[in-house]
Amino acid sequence: MTKELPAGVDLSAAISDIERSVDGFAVGLYARLSAWLEVPPEFAALRGALADASTSLLLLSFEIILVTVLTAGTFLVVTRQVKIRSAARGAWQRFFFRAAAAVAALAIGFAIARLLADPGLPLTTLRVWTVITVIGSAILFLMKAILMASRRPECRGRSFHMSALARDLQLVIAWTMMGFGLLLTLQLWRSGPGLIDLTRTFLVGIPAFLLFSRAVWRHKRAMASAVAGPGPRSRWRTRLAKSWPGIVIGFLGITFLSSQIALTLGAPLPGPAVALTALMLFLTPHLDTMIASWAQRELESPKISILAAAGRQTARFAILIGAVAMLGTVWATPLALGLGFELRSVAREAFQIAVISLVAAFLWNVVGTLNARALIQGRPALEGDNDKLVAPRSRLGTIVPLLSVVGKSSILMLALLSILVSLDINVWPLITGLSVFGLAIGFGSQTLVKDVVSGLFFLIDDAFRFGEYIETSGAKGTVEKISIRSVSLRNSRGSIATVPYGQIGKIQNFSRDWAIEKLTFRVAFDTDVELVRKLFKKIGQDIAADPELAPDLIEPFKSKGIGDVEDGTLIIKAAFTAKPGKQSMIRRAALTAVQNAFRENGIYAVPKPLTHQAEPTAG
Repeated sequence: MTKELPAGVDLSAAISDIERSVDGFAVGLYARLSAWLEVPPEFAALRGALADASTSLLLLSFEIILVTVLTAGTFLVVTRQVKIRSAARGAWQRFFFRAAAAVAALAIGFAIARLLADPGLPLTTLRVWTVITVIGSAILFLMKAILMASRRPECRGRSFHMSALARDLQLVIAWTMMGFGLLLTLQLWRSGPGLIDLTRTFLVGIPAFLLFSRAVWRHKRAMASAVAGPGPRSRWRTRLAKSWPGIVIGFLGITFLSSQIALTLGAPLPGPAVALTALMLFLTPHLDTMIASWAQRELESPKISILAAAGRQTARFAILIGAVAMLGTVWATPLALGLGFELRSVAREAFQIAVISLVAAFLWNVVGTLNARALIQGRPALEGDNDKLVAPRSRLGTIVPLLSVVGKSSILMLALLSILVSLDINVWPLITGLSVFGLAIGFGSQTLVKDVVSGLFFLIDDAFRFGEYIETSGAKGTVEKISIRSVSLRNSRGSIATVPYGQIGKIQNFSRDWAIEKLTFRVAFDTDVELVRKLFKKIGQDIAADPELAPDLIEPFKSKGIGDVEDGTLIIKAAFTAKPGKQSMIRRAALTAVQNAFRENGIYAVPKPLTHQAEPTAG
């Protein structure tokens, strides 16, 4: 029984399209091979055109090399002088100085070209090479700056691998720019298609692809380390960093093959667009890492305002939007025109979406910066703690993370609704449906509502905070996580208990204000109680003088006298007051000192008698 094809699928038409494409590729390949056979006469025609312009291939090549070297040298010298003299200036001033260096190099290159050649094609050729040299030098400088700035902060002193990667990539870019200059020169002198195609494929495309792939594969670890950026890193960022060299090489291979196939089919891809896409794909993650490191350094600084820190964080998203906009301008514009879309309306809607996204990203980062600084101020690390514990957060440090989640969720929802409105989509049915769905959830999940409301009142009452040790009716431990619905407690053995707010009941907080530690000692009935009091007082003074224990001590260790008498044994009590969570070390020091003092003064502790219940004998 044969299976029928779905409606609308014409297998014969699909096969015809494939055959037509294969035939077109074969015809185009034959045409390219035939054009390559015409290279010798085309080269002779080029020499004749040069002779008609009163120049020669050797002379023009010498003039091109001279103009290129002098222009690049001028750019390099001026840039180095700017770097030395503007080291202490701002980033924008250094940028304008380097732009002035490019303008100076361009002017000197034009002047040298005018001295070497008369007006006409030779002068135009030298000016083209001058412009390409300045653009290439600027790209080389920018690429090296981005790569060197994208290193990890801990690897700034060990920049050998990144410098080697920058040198190899500079060779690739220099080769590519010279290839563009050579192709433009051939087009200016109206060379034949075979000579241009042969130069584009074998002198520019294949060597550039091989050199780029070699540089990426040779320095794949340095690239992965730079793309990973400073810690802490997300899982997707780590995976992207590991696979980034392979992605770049794969993209280069696909781009090269696609350009050759398109050229064979008679629809060549625009060379500048392909080069710009490859350069942006390679540099965007490194630029993102550079901006992330720059923004992270100022995130925790109180000298930078919250809005300024959020703006620096938003710069990463702005770079992404800029890259997408540039690629869209290069590639999507011809596609939109071909499909009949009105370019002005598409650009207007894209601009509105970009503005909404930037505003949402800025507000998102404002909330994130507020959260980060609240955590820094509300959760100071304990000094001298070998266990790397942290002190309980302040009330602000406890509430702000929850408010951050609510704020970011609201910003995301408003941004999505605003984008839909900008696209002329009616959002009221969506809002109404979500409202009805929310009411249904509220009526059907009363326990969830109870937990959320109870948690809200617990936080308003400031019943507990992050890092505090509490005991509820069902569990006890250190508060490790506070969510909208529950609180997570980690006990002394490391296990975590998640308690919904609605089931907490009574809360005992052991981490507020102070903690009183009471100690009990059993000694013989004839023990000198006054001597014990003096010994305890001396121990309390020694503990108060200890620089490690004194900051956590509120009231000194002292005797409370005889608390009780049991079976001819004196029960002597002692106590001290310490900061919450700090009493353990003081308790250990006090017990050790009491043991030594009792031993030195002949005071013996009496063990607590054990009572054994006699087992009934069988009668």
